Amino acid sequence: MASLYKTIYPVKYLRDYLSENIRPDGREFLSFRPVSVNVSSVTQADSSAIFKLGNTTVVCGIKAELCCPKSDAPDCGSFIPNVGLTALCSSKYRPGPPSDQAQAMSKMIDDILTNSGIVDLKDLCISKDKLSWALYCDLECIDADGSVFDACVGALMAALSTLTLPEIVFNPDSKTTLVHPTNRISLPIRGILGSATFAIFNDNLLIADPSDEEETLALARFSIVMSENELCCVHKPGGVTIAPDVLQKTLIKARNRIDKIRTLIKTAISKT
Repeated sequence: MASLYKTIYPVKYLRDYLSENIRPDGREFLSFRPVSVNVSSVTQADSSAIFKLGNTTVVCGIKAELCCPKSDAPDCGSFIPNVGLTALCSSKYRPGPPSDQAQAMSKMIDDILTNSGIVDLKDLCISKDKLSWALYCDLECIDADGSVFDACVGALMAALSTLTLPEIVFNPDSKTTLVHPTNRISLPIRGILGSATFAIFNDNLLIADPSDEEETLALARFSIVMSENELCCVHKPGGVTIAPDVLQKTLIKARNRIDKIRTLIKTAISKT
């Protein structure tokens, strides 16, 4: 009967729970779901990670390929993230080209990584104007139950933190490249980013780590991205305005959440 009521009256179903100061899954408003991290699970990739947040699961695989640097950045490599949101992870997505949401998430991840300086693209350059690394980072969501962006950031950070690249010797005169596949060098990472998502309902009611159902019915949702030392950005794709006191409250909660995620990632890395 409860599942039928939820299907027919989804908004009222959720509001009935929220009016009793509890969420449908039993969590308090500002509590987060458990997180698990596993690294180096995809053997075909140069590095990989599986990040699970509640029922939301994202797999990240990174492949490094040699390429010519871009003309406007001759001493830099490149970073190409690609988020996959397919019918495999949720019935609301359809087969075909990447959805607008997937493309927007890919662009956001690219911007965050570039602007935060966590990865210096100059570290991916082998020979200026001649040869560099391109990192293709595929982020495939295999189960979407809210806070997918958080899971993508977590999976990417775990995968980047374990990435090693083969030693390359490039001769610019003869334009020959010698690859030493057994001599691998770790990619310098200047910290680990983390993300925490929140949703807003009527009367500035705030909940943390919303499920897919809660995200769908919320008036707005936003994600806070932080490094160890600073706030990187607040990503808010539309919706109602966030009150200053609500934002301040979430910054504190986000910091604590991201610190715990960072610890879990470091623990997973230490076991490899």
